[in-house]
Amino acid sequence: MHNLPPLTELRAFEAAARHLSFKMAAFELNVTPTAISHQIKLLERYCGRTLFRRRPRPLKLTPAGEQLFPVIRDGFQTFADVLANVRPGMTGGRLRITATNAFAARWLVPRLPNWRAAHPRLKVDILGTDLILDLAAGEADIAIRYARRPPQGDNCIELMRDNFRVVASPKLVGDEGKSFSPAELANFPLLEAEWPPTDLDAPNWKRWQTIARRRFKRVPDLAKLQSLAFREELHAIEAAVSGQGIAICSDVLVAPELASGALVQVSKLTLPGYGFYLVHQSGHPKLAAIGAFIAWVHSMQNGAR
Repeated sequence: MHNLPPLTELRAFEAAARHLSFKMAAFELNVTPTAISHQIKLLERYCGRTLFRRRPRPLKLTPAGEQLFPVIRDGFQTFADVLANVRPGMTGGRLRITATNAFAARWLVPRLPNWRAAHPRLKVDILGTDLILDLAAGEADIAIRYARRPPQGDNCIELMRDNFRVVASPKLVGDEGKSFSPAELANFPLLEAEWPPTDLDAPNWKRWQTIARRRFKRVPDLAKLQSLAFREELHAIEAAVSGQGIAICSDVLVAPELASGALVQVSKLTLPGYGFYLVHQSGHPKLAAIGAFIAWVHSMQNGAR
């Protein structure tokens, strides 16, 4: 049998070290600050070392406390993760979710307070990257893929699809809500987000003008008139919002700005976008937690914020 201090003392220490406050630790564990202080003193007696510097305020960890804290913290997280895997229907633990940088920043992160309120025991790690992480290798539990067609294999659910709209800030084009002709668009700075060269139907100015020439008699070569180009889609969106030019943006990613009027649509001609697909491994040990995340995403689409 390992010679370890009581779990109550370790829980009190972990909470106090995480918050650097006996009061906040007491609130979390539903005990009094005096009880937390007593448990810490018992643990310090067990260790033979002082773990906190109590004076002068604020509370700080001693070198011994700094050495102990990450071990205890990670140990509790490991317990939570394993219990979430082995207990049927349990939705505690931690999920690792990978998504494109743009979707993570513009759609997922703003809604995380709602997630934490709905699932306080189920933590999430957001892995924003445009690389495709290997779910089979355990690099993530859930992937939100952005693609024209459903990804092959695994369990795949289409969450939503976007369209690409020509948008600008009223600071640049005025707030009349006018729809500009292609020739009129050429009078403004044009912004471009970079797309993979292998995507021949990428929603860029070249694709837009190709479709526009089927409907309008006079369409300038807008692709050659772009003033600013960005590798990151997020940067093109921010430039459009700040009034630096007209951009072709995903209506999923700029939905808040379109709703608030920070961006306005300046052409009725749109381009088809892509699907956002949620993918996970069959037989994943965290299926209950994955199911909770899927249900939450659907609730966000149905109007909950």
